[in-house]
Amino acid sequence: MCKPLEHYFGRHDGALFNSLLGHELRVLKEPQVWLALAMTMLGFGDVFVVFTYIASILEQVSRFSPHGVTLVLVLFGVDLTIGNTIGDKLADRALMPSLMGILVALAIIMAMFAKTSHNQMLAAITIFIWGIAAFATLLPLQTRVVEKAKHAPNLASTLNIAAFNLGNAGGAWLGGMVLQQGHPLDSLPVAAVVAVVALDVTWYAARLDRSGQGAGAGAVDGV
Repeated sequence: MCKPLEHYFGRHDGALFNSLLGHELRVLKEPQVWLALAMTMLGFGDVFVVFTYIASILEQVSRFSPHGVTLVLVLFGVDLTIGNTIGDKLADRALMPSLMGILVALAIIMAMFAKTSHNQMLAAITIFIWGIAAFATLLPLQTRVVEKAKHAPNLASTLNIAAFNLGNAGGAWLGGMVLQQGHPLDSLPVAAVVAVVALDVTWYAARLDRSGQGAGAGAVDGV
């Protein structure tokens, strides 16, 4: 049988634990927290619609050799450092406008990849720019969630990681569904649609910021 918290912590400590837990869970009543989590799920989930199948795209559409695929993926890995650096600076300067700008860039880049993926040089350039934009979303998305749930930073960080993972899994699932329907690999830039949905959610959250609605759990970002 489950024993009360007082059994493990003592009556005072158990009551304090319950109080702190309740305080953290209260942020889940804030619409802006859920919008921020949706931004994370969609804003990075669109990347995995394509990235899950990027090796197949590079081999079968771009006609890279296995060694060439490895080099392109190494290039994509370099983007992690560049994108994080850019995202950090943008988050400090203008969080929501920067996020919307990055999502617009992601939508355009992934839509273009349907064409550029057929040329090795253009495919490599597109992937390099795409990786920078994708990784530039990480810190701004994390910052947004923590700001809107600033009274429960531990819970916010945990939920944001879950949102990232859900987006990754959902993106891979969506890409798989597109392929199962018989569409070719170069149709996977349908991920651009997911980026547009993420942009819409971000725009709506920014609109709530401007109107002063749903901002009770965190700071208001000016747009």
